[in-house]
Amino acid sequence: MKDGLAIDIGGTFTDVVLVVEGRTYAEKVLTTPDAPTDAVIEGVERVLAASKVSMSSIPIVIHGTTLATNALIERQGARTALLTTEGHRDVLEMAFENRFEQYDVNIERPEPLVPRHFRLPIAERMNAAGEPLLPLDRDSVMHAIHILKENDVESVAVGFLHSYVNDAHERLVAEMLKENLPDVAVSLSSDVCPEIREYERLSTTCANAYVLPLMKSYLVDLEQRLRARGASCPLLMMTSGGGLTSFEAAANSPIRLIESGPAGGAILACEIARSLNSKHVVSFDMGGTTAKICLIDNGEALYSRSFEVDRRYRFRKGSGLPVRIPVIEMVEIGAGGGSIAKVDNLRRIQIGPESAGSEPGPACYGRDGDDATVTDADCVLGRLQPSRFAGGMLRLNVVAAKRAIDASVGSPLDMNLDESALGIAEIVDENMAAAARSHAAEWGKSLAGRTLVAFGGAAPLHAARMLEKLDLDAVIVPNGAGVGSALGFLGAPVSYEVVRSRYMVLSQYDEALVENVLAEMHREAADIVVPAAMGRETSSSATAYMRYVGQGYEISVGFDPSDVNQAQLQSRYDAMYKLLYGRLIPDAEIEVMSWTYTLSTREEEPESVPDSSGCERFDKEVETVALREAAAVVNARLIDRELLAPSHSVEGPALVAERHTTTVIPSDCEARVLASGALSISKVQQ
Repeated sequence: MKDGLAIDIGGTFTDVVLVVEGRTYAEKVLTTPDAPTDAVIEGVERVLAASKVSMSSIPIVIHGTTLATNALIERQGARTALLTTEGHRDVLEMAFENRFEQYDVNIERPEPLVPRHFRLPIAERMNAAGEPLLPLDRDSVMHAIHILKENDVESVAVGFLHSYVNDAHERLVAEMLKENLPDVAVSLSSDVCPEIREYERLSTTCANAYVLPLMKSYLVDLEQRLRARGASCPLLMMTSGGGLTSFEAAANSPIRLIESGPAGGAILACEIARSLNSKHVVSFDMGGTTAKICLIDNGEALYSRSFEVDRRYRFRKGSGLPVRIPVIEMVEIGAGGGSIAKVDNLRRIQIGPESAGSEPGPACYGRDGDDATVTDADCVLGRLQPSRFAGGMLRLNVVAAKRAIDASVGSPLDMNLDESALGIAEIVDENMAAAARSHAAEWGKSLAGRTLVAFGGAAPLHAARMLEKLDLDAVIVPNGAGVGSALGFLGAPVSYEVVRSRYMVLSQYDEALVENVLAEMHREAADIVVPAAMGRETSSSATAYMRYVGQGYEISVGFDPSDVNQAQLQSRYDAMYKLLYGRLIPDAEIEVMSWTYTLSTREEEPESVPDSSGCERFDKEVETVALREAAAVVNARLIDRELLAPSHSVEGPALVAERHTTTVIPSDCEARVLASGALSISKVQQ
């Protein structure tokens, strides 16, 4: 983990972490939704004051945020229009022309980001080889520009058929828009998502256009305020794929920031998995608004090139807005500390996806919130100590929490306070466990026997229950778990992935085509990575997306871009296809549909940390508090994490409190402190 300043904006809290010469300073402040920069600057000033470090001496600033995601989900983006090939304006509405839930007549899909009256047809046409069939009609473009002016459109997406092969028409339109509407943001599909599959390409481009003005103004404002405070170092953004990019590149392609915050947590979990030599890990990131779960095998997280935002129907695949971006594959559900609990018409406790956020926040925050939340339940159950919450930033109001739970759950279900709070905790735990099981099943993987890495302000409170529900081996709670995603940013490489769709039948291998597309992608990636790499050595990797001719979907085949040939692609495809499907199709032609190229800095591997030898009971006298478990109220020891040293062990029931979170160790569990300082929780062997 490198020295630097990391900033993570969540839906409820903004985390700011400063690492200087091995020492870590961290602050949590409530997110300011209407002016997110305010919370960032408040957190930065707090860590600078605590560390007595000047802004000018910080070597790097890395930032991740959910602002783009929230703008898409809450529909708080720009007034956006789409200019597309005549006859194709309804592609966004038709989507995949399928039903993700076949027998439910009431399935819900998200509305397109661009309404039909702003989806404007342009007379032009390219064929699949990039040859013009119909020249661009400038009059139709000027007619569209007139409509854009009349309706005060703020951002425009341009997506023409087959522009991933030939972007000439999109470039001409961009010039006309710049000349006639200089203040309007423009997103070209040939820049944002230059690959086949029209619907996903248009959906991704529209999403980029929708959040571009918001994110660009935010990043410009943040950069100005950081520079005004003396920052002279590189300012980098975390991307959803687990790499870092410049503020400028992020401002032009903000769609790549959709999962930037959660990606930092996945990177942290990967580092921990490698340092502990844990081959099979599941990362569990539970913050104030959402919970994120990611599978990690052999120190590497699952990776994808597609993602869905705003799933509307029970988090089912197919019910959201598809975007094609490099992304660390994870499942994200509305199950955070601020998730609201209520009773539905069938007298069932429902948790989320609505969240109390930071304004007003859970009832126990004492900021006029009256909805019962998961944090309120944790407070009532004794898992949170009122004076220690979020580093003492605010004192929890237990009376308000009890009142909210009784009104929202207890009275409607005729349950007492303890039963209601336990019910809320149990439902949110089961929601998270069910999401983890479903995610693992989608990828053909098992959860049993894995190690759970828990981080985020709320995860250590619920991790032990996940241990039991998912039949896990152990739970690891790392140092600084409450600000885990921000810590993960400091371990990320500067990295950028480029994609191109260039069709080739493998039996007719075109060496010039392959060389040209790899060189083109390298130049684009290098323009972004090299300036931000600060002289660090870089490495590259590439992937071909291949399939048998006639198939509908490709498989990803990695290869060395410095030494690629027909035989290498053939053998790698055969090996990957057989691994996935158990057989090959003899004598079938193979085709390459798209290529990706990734350039990234080489990062140091985390040092392997041996398990602590010996096991010394922590037997110092400490305060005891009442902790409500399923069977009874128990007296739990309240232990400051700073008092624990490697080789110490703690028997449950106990609460291990630190500045930004608390780890719950139930009666049937015990915890050991590893050599790294992380807590390892496991079930007591009967």
